[in-house]
Amino acid sequence: MVLSRDRGEDRRTQCGARWVAPRVAHAWLPSPRNLLDMDTFSKSDPVVVLFVQGSGSSEWKEFGRTEVIDNTLNPDFVRKFVLDYYFEEKQNLRFDVYNVDSKSCSVLKQDFLGQAFVALGEVIGSQRGRLERPLTGVPGKRCGTILLLAEELSNCRDIVTMQLCANKLDKKDFFGKSDPFLVFYRSNEDGTTVKIDVYDWDRDGSHDFIGEFATSYRELSRAQSQFTVYEVLNPRKKCKKKKYVNSGTVTLLSFSVESEFTFVDYIRGGTQLNFTVAIDFTASNGMPSQPTSLHYASPYQLSAYALALKAVGEIIQDYDSDKLFPAYGFGAKLPPDGKISHQFPLNNNVDNPSCAGIEGVLESYLQSLRTVQLYGPTNFAPVINQVAGAAAQVTDGSQYHVLLIITDGVISDMLQTKEAIVTASALPMSIIIVGVGPAEFEAMEELDGDEVRVSSRGRYAERDIVQVTPALSPVPPQARDAQPLADLRSRRVVSNWAANFFPSKFVPFRDYVDDSGNQVLSMARLAKDVLAEIPEQLLSYMKTRDIKPRRADPQ
Repeated sequence: MVLSRDRGEDRRTQCGARWVAPRVAHAWLPSPRNLLDMDTFSKSDPVVVLFVQGSGSSEWKEFGRTEVIDNTLNPDFVRKFVLDYYFEEKQNLRFDVYNVDSKSCSVLKQDFLGQAFVALGEVIGSQRGRLERPLTGVPGKRCGTILLLAEELSNCRDIVTMQLCANKLDKKDFFGKSDPFLVFYRSNEDGTTVKIDVYDWDRDGSHDFIGEFATSYRELSRAQSQFTVYEVLNPRKKCKKKKYVNSGTVTLLSFSVESEFTFVDYIRGGTQLNFTVAIDFTASNGMPSQPTSLHYASPYQLSAYALALKAVGEIIQDYDSDKLFPAYGFGAKLPPDGKISHQFPLNNNVDNPSCAGIEGVLESYLQSLRTVQLYGPTNFAPVINQVAGAAAQVTDGSQYHVLLIITDGVISDMLQTKEAIVTASALPMSIIIVGVGPAEFEAMEELDGDEVRVSSRGRYAERDIVQVTPALSPVPPQARDAQPLADLRSRRVVSNWAANFFPSKFVPFRDYVDDSGNQVLSMARLAKDVLAEIPEQLLSYMKTRDIKPRRADPQ
């Protein structure tokens, strides 16, 4: 909402309002094919049971079941599973298929036909949101397959922009005119009926009620062709005063509707997330062979670098069809001549620095530790420029780059990095910087453009591109679900998500380490925080460039 007050004699006020649809869930429709036939005189009577695994947990919990379909090996279920989808979380799913052979509700008393494991992101990131997996679990038997189809549920993706004007509202201030503002309420779940309260704002928060009126989405939409006038009524005054008419009027001057695309719209339209990693090989990390080194990997646990890489990479890889990830190191002396490099390929292939999957990146990283000499300094600009160059080649929305930089020390080339960030801010890319080890990273605050936009040689970043997060800051529940209507009673301005776009994020890894030593939970915490903004960052880039998602191929 944007609110402006007018202290004119007729006590008119105008305001603009944005009505945004809430975050949507996803429906999952499983369709098993060629199931095992467990019945003697007929075919199996299958049911699918969905189990979910909590973030950072190994426990499986039953989420729901389909209906039972009698006498078929190729069931088409009607009942869907509705799940909230979070890009930043590894949401593991397990689909168990049973032949219902008794009236018992316990699956233990039914015939097991097979199961399939999948991450929710794998289905979202697959072509057209469809993924087929083999069913396994019955020794010596071919159990068939299960086809998973994900579809986004959305009652409304529209953003409504309104302009309203109030006239002759009741005077509430003793020495001046009223300072009116509006509060919008939904009276039912679909938001078609809207109640609007009018208040006089007071500095101490004890706002005075002026009156109210009700309308509907359909009635509001008529303002596209004509003005609509609403009487503001105060129920108490109406009961007390026989000659009471109203407490003023509110006129709807304009009403426009704009469709909003979602992150999944772009993914299903073919947008690929290209993941690149850059790892710090400076001497301050310590000798990799020593247990005190940040690169040291014991037989029992991964190093901090490997943990950070797996936490982010294992989620992003679901949205990259070829699973090939460029991986670089910086701050090391390379054989045979000892030349210092700040963007050497971990796989030692200058022409093709891509590694096969996250495991391939880890393997190349460990191999580089055995062949290069850790040195310095800590320079970010070369690898940022490298990824920015790749991002600049395709700017039509079909490619979006995510660069993960993992470092143990304070940046050495601040001026050059600022220049690189200013350039990158106009490209389809995001930057995540994870700090490992005990170093103090306050110098990174210079890259934080929250208050002052990053600049270099007189050029300002097109968008804020660095966010410094000095401590663990999990996404609050209210940030996951955008409220469809705004309450201006607190005098806060509700801004569009695009105003808070941060294509770059810095976090110290130590803030995410689980006290009990649970590495899975540590990785889940890190990924949840550093990846939560990627969908909005992608949407912000697309919106500023007026790039619409491509329509998914129906075939």
